[in-house]
Amino acid sequence: MILGRSLDRPDPRTYNPPMPLAQPQSAGLGFRKMHGLGNDFVVLDGRRAPVRFTPESASAIANRRTGVGCDQILILEPPRNGGDAFIAIRNSDGGQVPSCGNGMRAVARVLFEETGKDQLTFETLAGPVIASRAANGQFAVDMGPARTAWRDIPLAQEKDTLHLGIGEGLLQDPVGVNMGNPHAVFFVKDVSAIDLTAVGPKIEHHPLFPERVNVEAVQVIDRGRLRMRVWERGAGITLACGTGACATVVAAARRGLADRTAVVTLDGGDLYISWRDDGHVVMTGPAEESFRGTLDAHLSQGLVS
Repeated sequence: MILGRSLDRPDPRTYNPPMPLAQPQSAGLGFRKMHGLGNDFVVLDGRRAPVRFTPESASAIANRRTGVGCDQILILEPPRNGGDAFIAIRNSDGGQVPSCGNGMRAVARVLFEETGKDQLTFETLAGPVIASRAANGQFAVDMGPARTAWRDIPLAQEKDTLHLGIGEGLLQDPVGVNMGNPHAVFFVKDVSAIDLTAVGPKIEHHPLFPERVNVEAVQVIDRGRLRMRVWERGAGITLACGTGACATVVAAARRGLADRTAVVTLDGGDLYISWRDDGHVVMTGPAEESFRGTLDAHLSQGLVS
C-alpha cells in the first residue's frame, strides 16, 4: 500500500508526460472527392496556382490506405483555347491520361454549380469535350468522334481494328477503338466468368499497344443493352469507365451486335451512350460528390508552385 497520494494519480517522481500533439500545419490544398458510378476522383483546382505532379505525389494521393483514395486525379487548369477550363488527368499510378468520360461529368458538376451555365467546353489532351445538363440531374458529355484507324488507336503495326486477333484466356479477338484513349473491346458469353485481374494486365501491356490499352469485357444482352466490365490501364479494375462504355457501343455497332444507341451496364450502374451519325459519341450519366477536404502537408507538399 502506498500512503500519501491517490492511487489514480501518477507518481511525480517517475511520471513522464506524453509529448504534446503536433500543432496543425498551415492549410494545404483543398480537394473534392467525387465519383461517377463508383469510378472515383480527387478533384483539385489549379486555376490560380499551378498544381505540378510527380508520379509519386499522384500515387500518394490516390492510395486508398494512406491517401485520399481514387482511380484518377482531375486538375482544373486555366483554359488554353477559349474553353471553360483545361482538365489535366492523372491515373492512380501517376501516369497522364488524355481523357476520362466519368471524370468529365464530375468536373462538369463542379463548374455547373460554380458558373450556373447549361453548357461547358472542357479542353483535354484528347481535344475539346462539351458537357451539358441532362434530365434527372444527370450530365451529357460529347466525347468527340470515335477513332477506329489503326494509327489512331494506336497500334504498333497495321491491323484490321474490327478484328485485332489477339487474346488471353476467354478474351479473344477484340475491336480497337480510341475515345481519347485506347480501348480493346472483347465480346464474351458471360462477363462474370472473366478473371480480369489475371488477363487485364497482360492485354494492357501487349506489344501491339505502344501506349498500353484499356480492356473491356462485354456481354451483349440485346441490341439496346450491353453488360461491361473494365480493366483500366494504370488503374486496374474500376466500377465504371466512361470512355470504355463509349468504345463498347462503337465496337458493338461496328460488329453488328447492337444499335448505335444503347445502355451500358457497368459494375457501378448504367450509362446511356449514343454514337451519332456525325461520328461523335455522347455519354449521359450521373456525377456525385462524396466529400471535401484539405490535403495534409505530406500529400500537398510541392504540388503548388
